[in-house]
Amino acid sequence: MNDTQLLQCIEEHGKNVYTFCCQLTQNRQEAEELYQDTFLKAVELKGRMDWEKNPGSYLISIALRIWKNKKRKYAWRSRIAGMEGLEEGLVSGESCGKESSPEEIFFQKELCRQVQDAVAGLEEKYRIPVFLYYSQQFSTEQIGKILKLPQGTVKSRLYKARKLLKKELEVVFNER
Repeated sequence: MNDTQLLQCIEEHGKNVYTFCCQLTQNRQEAEELYQDTFLKAVELKGRMDWEKNPGSYLISIALRIWKNKKRKYAWRSRIAGMEGLEEGLVSGESCGKESSPEEIFFQKELCRQVQDAVAGLEEKYRIPVFLYYSQQFSTEQIGKILKLPQGTVKSRLYKARKLLKKELEVVFNER
């Protein structure tokens, strides 16, 4: 990989990787750090990366591995040293829809926030496949490769996540 290929990769897949990092960390500062670490690792592993296949999913899997390693290190350190918790700030997402009246805009943003909160409240094993499937539009086969899980496991986790989200958001959608 040369510099032009790297720039092309950042242009093509950078936004998706950054969005995934934001959804994963739920903190803008940590997401930016994870995003930078992902591309640094991609430069490090440039000889192993197959640019002809799907570099986007490869970059997502790098970001996921880096994030899991950081979480593992933090958990280990907090057990040993009793460090304080990480700041958890919700990343302001893009608005879901634009309507003409201010009331509609407010209700759309509130609905988006409630859905984001519900997804963020899922266990990690359900939340990550949901983000990859709905935000990044990866197939269940690609998600399985990224997470190193069988495709059937990915499908069952998506099914379970949908059930949990339906239960959580049932009240919200019944009010509308």
